Amino acid sequence: MSEPDEEKTLNFHEMGLDDRILKAIANLGWETPTPIQEKAIPLALEGKDILARARTGSGKTAAFSIPVVQKILQSKQTSKEQCTKALFLTPSKELCNQAYKNLMELTSCCSREIKCVDVSPKVPLLTQRPKLMEKPDIVVGTPTRILAHIQAGNLSIKDSLEMLVIDEADLVFSFGYEDDVKAIIKQLPKIYQAFLMSATLSDDVLSLKKLVLHNAVILKLEESQLPESSQLTQYHIKCEEEDKFTLICALLKLGLVRGKSIIFVNNVNRCYKLKLFLEQFGIKSCVLNSELPVSSRCHIVTQYNEGLYDYIIASDETLLMNPKTNPNEPTKKKHKQIKRDKEYGVSRGIDFQNVSNVINFDFPSTVDTYIHRVGRTARGDNQGTALSFVNIKEMKSLEAVEEALAESTPDGENVFKPYNFRMEEIDGFKYRAKDAMRAVTKVSIREARLKEIKIEILTSQKLKSYFEDNPRDLQVLRHDKSLHTVKSCSHLKDVPDYLIPQTLKNLRGRGRQSRSGNKQFNRGPTQTEKKFRKRKADPLKSFEFAGLGNKKKRRK
Repeated sequence: MSEPDEEKTLNFHEMGLDDRILKAIANLGWETPTPIQEKAIPLALEGKDILARARTGSGKTAAFSIPVVQKILQSKQTSKEQCTKALFLTPSKELCNQAYKNLMELTSCCSREIKCVDVSPKVPLLTQRPKLMEKPDIVVGTPTRILAHIQAGNLSIKDSLEMLVIDEADLVFSFGYEDDVKAIIKQLPKIYQAFLMSATLSDDVLSLKKLVLHNAVILKLEESQLPESSQLTQYHIKCEEEDKFTLICALLKLGLVRGKSIIFVNNVNRCYKLKLFLEQFGIKSCVLNSELPVSSRCHIVTQYNEGLYDYIIASDETLLMNPKTNPNEPTKKKHKQIKRDKEYGVSRGIDFQNVSNVINFDFPSTVDTYIHRVGRTARGDNQGTALSFVNIKEMKSLEAVEEALAESTPDGENVFKPYNFRMEEIDGFKYRAKDAMRAVTKVSIREARLKEIKIEILTSQKLKSYFEDNPRDLQVLRHDKSLHTVKSCSHLKDVPDYLIPQTLKNLRGRGRQSRSGNKQFNRGPTQTEKKFRKRKADPLKSFEFAGLGNKKKRRK
């Protein structure tokens, strides 16, 4: 193949970018552009509308943020007044935060020249009005929020806007933003440049393309939906539903899953159930779901990225499983209807950093959801592992994913590898898992959720002024009865030798040998051994007496 010799890779410094942008790129450690960046940036700088399809983690956001910043810097040389020139629309608050962070990093060396504002729904409209009245160069927000600011007179883009960027375009209509997008387009000038970014080219994306783009260039990279098997290893374990908790406990406690991991479940209750279960074994984790405020969700993602937590338990809502489902449709049992954030999405778009493993504790019901979940790992040049627990009811979903991924491989081979783990080897963990599950009741799950809400209320900045005016309410809330949660059992935190499978013992023994050549663990005495030695040294407990002084024991 001579293609690598014919097609020369275009580097950032060869794209005619401003030195301040190149310096910011160097500070971020980006040595060479990704395929989507290499193709999209020159076309965007030429002024063409672009529809780009590339997999999650391919650098799509930066592919359009860079030309936007470049064009604004160029226009600053001739423009006489400050005005809003670019609009970034994303379907979720988390994506707004991520796009804004990306833009701030790229403008770090020209922050005095370019102003960027994130107006995602974190605070009331009036609070954000002063920032918008300064006419920032770039505004980031969800379609609903942007439209609300336009209608309130806080944002004017009729005469000044030059560029429109829509991220995760395949979710915009699915999340119910169709009317909002149409209303925003009516407020745009007749001539503007538009970019659509999507992981899939669905019917919704094609409909959005007709509304927004004009003679667009379609960039559809010839790549598989997920990284190659050399970079991403995908396993599955077929097990019963009740064995899932035993499995996750054994894998984490035996150190078979190492590094930062995201554990996906299918609903919020399962999040807390799994969290309370793991807590009893001394495994710390945090929960990410749609019931938390956006500031808390972004804070959790930041803490996870900074290494404060190794395990994050994330829920995929019904809206993500079936995006066409109407979230406002009433359920049969009204008392079970819970208000969730429709602009929330865990498996899509959020930039979890340095994720080593994705564990599908509950297997997703659609192929797209699986792809976007697993896309959280093996990003860039990093290695990653995806492990899925599959019960009998989830077998059809597994088969559908296997068929879809096999079509994208050259030989049509199955990308899944069976995880060689015999359930009978962890029988000892089953009894511990059953004991731990007995403590995870409906009451404990409900009160764990209430406890989290209580913490949110006490730390809320919005309620700070209210509590200052009503200190008694704050005092009552702080001295309210403590909520019942699962008690931590110290004996569950340790893994005694008899629970370690013989296979692992052999592997450990083979890797570590004493000087005499005998296979053994290079470790100190366990707590049990220490207690035994102490007991044996006490004649009242061991019934053994060695005699007075240094005399040997005479008793037979």
